[in-house]
Amino acid sequence: MTFIKRNILKKLEENIKTRPLTYLNGGRQVGKSTICANLPEKTNHITFDSPLVLASAKSEPETFINSLPDDILNVIDEVQFAPEIFPYLKMQIDKNRLEGNTKQRFLLTGSANIMAIPKLSEALVGRMSIITLYPFSACEYLESDISLTDRLFNEDLRIKKYDNYNILDIIKSATYPEIALDRSIDRIKWFDSYLTTILNRDIKSLSDLRNPDLMVALLSMLSMRTGSLLNNTEIAKEVGIDYRTYEKMLSFAINSFMVFEVKPWARPNKLNKRFVKSPKLYFTDCNFLSYIMKRSLDELYSNDKITFGHVFENFVAAELVKISKFNNLELSHYRTQSGKEADFVLENMNGDIAGIEVKSSTAIDKKYISGLLELKEICGDKFKKGIVLYTGNDIIPLSDKIWAVPVCYFWS
Repeated sequence: MTFIKRNILKKLEENIKTRPLTYLNGGRQVGKSTICANLPEKTNHITFDSPLVLASAKSEPETFINSLPDDILNVIDEVQFAPEIFPYLKMQIDKNRLEGNTKQRFLLTGSANIMAIPKLSEALVGRMSIITLYPFSACEYLESDISLTDRLFNEDLRIKKYDNYNILDIIKSATYPEIALDRSIDRIKWFDSYLTTILNRDIKSLSDLRNPDLMVALLSMLSMRTGSLLNNTEIAKEVGIDYRTYEKMLSFAINSFMVFEVKPWARPNKLNKRFVKSPKLYFTDCNFLSYIMKRSLDELYSNDKITFGHVFENFVAAELVKISKFNNLELSHYRTQSGKEADFVLENMNGDIAGIEVKSSTAIDKKYISGLLELKEICGDKFKKGIVLYTGNDIIPLSDKIWAVPVCYFWS
């Protein structure tokens, strides 16, 4: 398979040089093993997907860790399956520190959020850096060097017309590397296998759920609520499960990177405004979302503009979570109890704000900017830019600091 350089590669290489241990997490099939195989460092690659290797690590964890070479980088895949090794990793790192050797010896990968594995996070807190890999972004697939962060916070917008682009093809391409790079793969069969692996294997290492089949029912229910405020009690009732089971299932869906939450934004000041406190939920990948919905992206695009609008918003959310995690940005949504809202808010380390409203139409109306105007008023000089992201071709001004911007601005 062709190797497409991932945005996190440079950051990963820097961590390897400066930290004793790095944990590279991300959903299954996002390319963790591929990126590790393309590191310039010489590596000793081990995977706990091998039953023989996994059994050795679980039965004799101390011997397993002490037997690893100390002169090259040890890459251990799917480390969440053997939490028994974590205390011995800690001892090995601490021993090296006492001896003045801080060179990286371990690069761990896992298809689970580190915070969902207490034995790992507690044993190695302060001793590791965490990097998350997602499916391809549009920029990665197109091999574009656009920095959306610089554009949103530093670039002055000007009236401009972009060439035509195929938004449907871009959404299909911003996905898991294997199916993005090989269009001959049957995507329904691929996602069948993907979901089966998660439900039959990963769920056992991350939760004590006794009926994994209910997860499909939950995902189906969530697919109809992408971009909506989460009403957890209502969803649990519709799935037919008690609230405690629902919380476990949702936590698993998030920690295995199938879905993610966008938290609400609120400015901690004395403004006379009441902000909605519920998060919004999105799927990490729009192709997986359409699979769960049992609808093809082509059919939605052609025949169901309303549902495609939700998928398009999900696409933007997934693109933003990829850049926010990579660039230390806070991603949230803005909504007051009076009904004013903006789909997304990005905030950098300096407290600068960029607001984004998403519309899947090719035309823009000024009525779409009321939430961005209010966000601008609240943030004052910290408000750098507001954009209404749409599927047209023209960058045009709508108000001071607020513009209509084609979605191809993300990669063109």
